[in-house]
Parts: sequence; structure tokens; C-alpha cells
Amino acid sequence: MGKWVRSGLALVAVLGVFGAAASGGFTDVEPPAAPDAVEVTSRASRASSLEGTWKAAAVQAPPAPPAVQAPPAPPAEEAPPAPAPPADEAPPAKAPLAEKAPTSPAGPFLVADAIGPTVSIFSAPDVAYGDKPQLSNPTHEGLPVVFLVLEENGPWLKVRVSSRPNNLVAWVRRAEVALRTVPNRVLVEVGARRVTVFQGSEVLLQETVAVGTNRTPTPLGTFFVDGFVPLSPDTGPYGAAQVSVAGFSDVLQSFGGGVGQIAMHGTNNPDLLGQPVSNGCVRMSNDAILRMAQLAPLGTPVDIVT
Repeated sequence: MGKWVRSGLALVAVLGVFGAAASGGFTDVEPPAAPDAVEVTSRASRASSLEGTWKAAAVQAPPAPPAVQAPPAPPAEEAPPAPAPPADEAPPAKAPLAEKAPTSPAGPFLVADAIGPTVSIFSAPDVAYGDKPQLSNPTHEGLPVVFLVLEENGPWLKVRVSSRPNNLVAWVRRAEVALRTVPNRVLVEVGARRVTVFQGSEVLLQETVAVGTNRTPTPLGTFFVDGFVPLSPDTGPYGAAQVSVAGFSDVLQSFGGGVGQIAMHGTNNPDLLGQPVSNGCVRMSNDAILRMAQLAPLGTPVDIVT
């Protein structure tokens, strides 16, 4: 898996209300521009009634991660890359490149950005979620709170939340978020050691990746992009950037001061690509991760399959 990088090496952790996390924030670097196809579909109805030092989500593009003075806690990723995989983890023969998504939703996908200093979450409409029914926005790591929308129901939205347990679903009020769409989705095939970005059935990007070992496997599930950390210089084990995924290790409950969250990131050892050598993160070339950051803005679905 991987660690979230700070000025050196720290990555995105989870929403502050759900889990422990390390202190810190993002490097003060502008994130990549969102693709032209991103479209805002509605604005929150009560944005003007909220108070705080926040701003509503941008109309033309997904909100960029706010710059703060120091980046966040590491994802559950890598100690320095291993020289070679164990004998029982030898990479399989490479699979042929995919031409179309095996089961590709058409997209676009609806994303909800929190617009106030807090956002309430519910286990069902009007049923508060547990003992801590609010999320701080931005998070303690300086990340904007974002949800992948699964269902619309009048004034309510059923959403996927970046938190343990993996694939956590809750409800939020439409009035507390701004809605937009993202056009693409990401498919990670662990067995094939491959990542693909699709727009509908069209392949926009396809690269060979390194994945988790047998002992620290890359978690499977339906997740989404919830953060971006540019890295400079790009010579560390996380390469040029990290794209945080709202998924968490099934083995590592904590890692490097964070909560075991995974990411897609670059590498300083491309010879290990195609092998099961990580602590759960998905490593790719530096060119690929920078392209990924452009194609997969916050909220983009990420499916990790066998």
C-alpha cells in the first residue's frame, strides 16, 4: 500500500470524523487542471446561509485541494521499494491490454462537494449517523470533503464516504453540498497489474502498475478519488504525485502515522512495475500518475478488482 507524503513523504488520510490521522496538510502547489468535460449540475440552495471562512465549490471545475503549509499523513504505502518480490509473489504473465471496460457504467458520475465548514451525515434521511454525525470541511488534513453520489431522493443524497469500513454509504442533505459531474472512471486490475482510465468504453489511459504483496494486498472494492498531493522533487519512492483513493488496507489499520489509506502514486523505481511489491498502494510511472491526476479529478470512481 502506500504512505501519504508531506514535504517529504505523506499522503491523504481519512475524513476527520471517522478515524485517527496525523497532523499536516498539502504542499502549496497548484493541482492539475480538471478536464474540460467536468460540469457543475447544480448549486446548493442554502450556501448563503452558512457561515465560516470557506468558499462554495467552483462552477467550472472540481474544487482544488486547499493549500496549507505542510502535507498530510502517509497512506498505507511503501517503505522504500523492495529490491525484488518474494518467490511466492512472482508476477504472472502480463495480460493483453483491454480495449473496453468489462462492465463500464456510461457516466458521467455525480459528485457532491461540501460547501460549509461542516456537513451532516445520516444513516437514513433524518436519522443522524452514530455519535459523530458531522464532518469538518476541510478535513484536519486540509482536504475538501467530497462524496460520490449513488442516489438522489428529493432533498437527500445517498453517497459513498471516504472512511472505514471500505465502501461506507451514508446520506447527506442536498442543501449542504454543491453538485457537479466527472466524466471518467478508473479500473485497477490487480491480477493483470494494470490500471485503465475509461470515458464510457473509450480507453484514455492504460499503464502497467505495481500492486500489494500477498501479505499486504491492495484492497478490492468500489472507491473514488478523494485527494491529490503533488510532490517535488519527484525522486522519492512516491514519485511525482499521489492521487488519494477512498479505500483502506484490510491488513494495516495504521501506517506511517496515518490510518492505512491507499493511493495511486508514482515511483522512483520503475523496474518494479508489474510486480506485487507494495504495501497496498498502486504504483505507476511518474508520467502516468501526472496524466492520471488530470483525468481523475476529485470524486472520480475507482474500481479495484481481481
